[in-house]
Amino acid sequence: MALKTRDYFHSFFFCNYFYGICSVALAIEGNLQQGVPLNAWYFYPLIFSSTTWFYTRAYIASDASPNYNTRTTWYYVHKKFVRFSQSTLLGILLVGSVVLLYLHYDKISNISLLEWGLLLIFPLVGAMYYGLVGHQLNLRNIGWLKPFWIGFTWAGMVNVYPILFYNITQQIPTSISFINLVLFFKNFMFVTVLCILFDIKDYADDYNRRLKTFVVENGLRKTIFFIVIPLSLAGLGSFLIYSLMHQFSIGKIIINTLPFLAMIAVAYSMHRRKPILYYLILIDGLMLFKAICGSIGILYF
Repeated sequence: MALKTRDYFHSFFFCNYFYGICSVALAIEGNLQQGVPLNAWYFYPLIFSSTTWFYTRAYIASDASPNYNTRTTWYYVHKKFVRFSQSTLLGILLVGSVVLLYLHYDKISNISLLEWGLLLIFPLVGAMYYGLVGHQLNLRNIGWLKPFWIGFTWAGMVNVYPILFYNITQQIPTSISFINLVLFFKNFMFVTVLCILFDIKDYADDYNRRLKTFVVENGLRKTIFFIVIPLSLAGLGSFLIYSLMHQFSIGKIIINTLPFLAMIAVAYSMHRRKPILYYLILIDGLMLFKAICGSIGILYF
């Protein structure tokens, strides 16, 4: 179960702890940008552990050969540590859920139908993506749908849940405003584009499995220059229009455009094959970069 020093770096990314950090950072950004105070401390371990556990479970359940790639080899060699990590994360989820119910049972028992719908739709979508509610519903195998499905789930977790949690625990009725929809769509599209980029690493396998991902259907160059970069520019353009309509300061506009510009730069660099850690650090790191820029934009501009 113990890891050698050189394995800590790999475990941080391969066990998806980095995803957990990104989800917490984006959830904090979600609170700040929607003008809602940060949640109680026990909300953030729940977000971290659920994200990390969910992503890691998919790789544990994978039937790929242990020599398939660097990540599956790492999982095979360190399977005892991965099981220990999953058990610990599940324990955090259970303890956090008990604390939540103990402190707020009376409030949770009286939530509205809208709030129940918002609570349940995103775990259900995530479960369907990995086939956790039946292999016939494994939407991961519908290549063109994958990025949108993941983007929808992430946007719900980091835009909807922070506000929903705060409203329920503070007994504030939940409603959906225009700014909620705009920020949900912004995160939805941002993560969707990242997923399209991430599919590039699986091009050969997806091609052999005849999955119709964007890169398989269109090729690497067309995917980057005719899908990823235009979608990034569209997202940037919509943000600029929104910011001008609401008279954002120059500093806030600049700091919030940086993630879009970084995404375009990363997309342009993808015309050459990269090792898996490149995708895990640089591409997924754009989520953390976006969260930091968005939070700075609210706090200091």
